[in-house]
Amino acid sequence: MGTGLLAGLAAGVLGGAALAAAPAVIPDMSTLNPAALKAIIPSKIPWTAAAGLNGTEGATLVGDPSKPGFYVQMNRFHAGNFSHPHYHVNDRYIMVISGTWWVSTSVVFDPEHNTVPMKPGTFVVHTGREVHYDGARAGGEDAVVMIFGQGPGTRHECTGPNAETDGPCAAAKAAQGVK
Repeated sequence: MGTGLLAGLAAGVLGGAALAAAPAVIPDMSTLNPAALKAIIPSKIPWTAAAGLNGTEGATLVGDPSKPGFYVQMNRFHAGNFSHPHYHVNDRYIMVISGTWWVSTSVVFDPEHNTVPMKPGTFVVHTGREVHYDGARAGGEDAVVMIFGQGPGTRHECTGPNAETDGPCAAAKAAQGVK
């Protein structure tokens, strides 16, 4: 009887262990209350051509960067594409999601010599009214960044046909000895 009891206990323990080791059923996202949670999976990110940034796509996830208030957007710079020297009035907070994102604080546009690499997981603050430019170097990989900020998040250009001739652009040019 002792042997039978031990065998029964062993079978019960082993059977319980088998049940505990069985994979749990994982619910689908559709089971979540959409009033409580909004999720966008990577394949559903609403990428569109980024205004004024050749070879770059953008996606606004929260808010509207053109209006006052909080916003979150993503930029995907394809290899070989950069913004040109510019600034934003408000601070912007950036997390590098994938690829290598190259940044500069110079008004001299030279992506191959004036940019510093930022790897995935790097957190960057673009201070308001300070000149910078950024993108993905030619021959490299695409770079995806997530930007958090307070709108309006407009870009003020320091070079090209729409360049400002005073303010932060002029100050940065004077500080760097650029005419």
